[in-house]
Amino acid sequence: MLKALRWSWQGLRAAWLHESSFRLEVVLAVPMVLVGSWLGHGAVEKILLVGPLLLVMAVELLNSAIEALIARYGDEWNELAGRAKDMGSAAVFLLLLNVLLCWGLILGARLL
Repeated sequence: MLKALRWSWQGLRAAWLHESSFRLEVVLAVPMVLVGSWLGHGAVEKILLVGPLLLVMAVELLNSAIEALIARYGDEWNELAGRAKDMGSAAVFLLLLNVLLCWGLILGARLL
């Protein structure tokens, strides 16, 4: 367990040091987690406001891992490598839309 925790910490540290997208998502997520925890009425709303933010960061880590693995084999263009990178990016994009949907539906209902 301690080795797994260490490897996870190393992965988070590497993402913070080398991935600007991950840093941006963390910087945006921290205040949103605080606001979501404050605005959510009950546990379910809090989970629906905070959970998608964590999913975005987790999938960004996977996307970065895909990109690092592809970069390990060279920078020359490859159709399959490009497709894999685009699909990883698309997964992050879909989860960002999910964040907007969850926040919009929960907070929008209160404004109407």
